Amino acid sequence: MPWAGTGRVISESGPPTLAIGALESFPVAFQESLFDAVQPAVDSSFSGVDRIKLDEESWLDYEPEWVRGSDRLFEAVLKTRTWAQRTRWMYDKNVLEPRLTAYWGLGTGVPLEPRLLEEMRACLSERYGVEFDSLGFNLYRDGQDAVAWHRDKIRKEISEPVVPLVSLGERRRFLIRPRGGGSSRVFFLGRGDLLVTGGKTQRAWEHSVPRVAHAPARISIAFRHGMDSRAYGR
Repeated sequence: MPWAGTGRVISESGPPTLAIGALESFPVAFQESLFDAVQPAVDSSFSGVDRIKLDEESWLDYEPEWVRGSDRLFEAVLKTRTWAQRTRWMYDKNVLEPRLTAYWGLGTGVPLEPRLLEEMRACLSERYGVEFDSLGFNLYRDGQDAVAWHRDKIRKEISEPVVPLVSLGERRRFLIRPRGGGSSRVFFLGRGDLLVTGGKTQRAWEHSVPRVAHAPARISIAFRHGMDSRAYGR
């Protein structure tokens, strides 16, 4: 199903900053699942969560299809966000980041829409004992949109940050490996899957979403606390 939206271009040289420019529209291809037409809801009991130990200090929580009716939520998020495209300083020039992004912060005073996102934020905050005060949205329009190996820019004083990631739309490979290199673990995330990084994962491990030849659209939503706002272009 094709969609179109509006956005803006922001620049990243070190921390991202707002820059002149506009992205008037962008095509997004997405095929709804025939089996996912129910009203969106989450598994607030976390009954399907599996704890995965990466090492003695790092762990992941994984629950496939934590969001039921996730295709409807994908459509709502796609239409309600103001999508932006960042640029990065690479090879002595600014290049467009191959994905679109959006941001929500508790301090903005703007209600979190659609409403289910606020329910998710409250549910995750209660389970993991921290208040997730910002959300980062990433839209991978097709297989050419990707993100290289990285760790989230979370304040240094938070030694063991918890970051839940909810993936909507088509499943894409999500790789995680020890910081600096090593064997990767592979997850195929989408269709409402929940993956939570905890312990030292954001400090000692790094993750990526590699390019593929062909892929319909995917949206990832990262719930964060203590995130450096400059990473969002703020």
